[in-house]
Amino acid sequence: MAGTFELRDYIRDIPDFPKEGILFRDITPLLSDKDALVASIEALAKPFKEQKIDYVAAIEARGFIFGSAVARALGAGFIPIRKPGKLPHITESVEYDLEYGTDMVQIHKDAIEDGASVLLVDDLLATGGTMAAAIELVELLNAKIVGLTFLIELKALGGREKLGKYPIHAEIYY
Repeated sequence: MAGTFELRDYIRDIPDFPKEGILFRDITPLLSDKDALVASIEALAKPFKEQKIDYVAAIEARGFIFGSAVARALGAGFIPIRKPGKLPHITESVEYDLEYGTDMVQIHKDAIEDGASVLLVDDLLATGGTMAAAIELVELLNAKIVGLTFLIELKALGGREKLGKYPIHAEIYY
């Protein structure tokens, strides 16, 4: 289905959001179009269809939209990676640097079995900081990362270089 139309046509550019000088890539039109949504989920899952995937892990919030659907497409479980204070059970945490300050992501310590195969999903690869922290979390739980899949990659921001040795798939490049 992804080949029948161009997913990029469903991404809206919003200049100066969230602040002046930023060109925001808005996926809302893609999400609201049933065919574009299905095609995007198929495109994110396709490179990993022939691999054994036990879990799909995704970063809140937009990553959840795609992550659980990709998990369903691959016959895998879904693991949420969240901001601090959002998970009710015992968590593992990783802090990472932002342009001005730090942030943190968390995962339940018992979310992934030792040696399980995990695919990480997010809507956008920009600088790679959040995904690098998610990778560290999954590795702390002794899982094997099969790959990373993104709807959009902003190539000029160099995020791919922060993500090391893992296979990376992005469907749309800017």
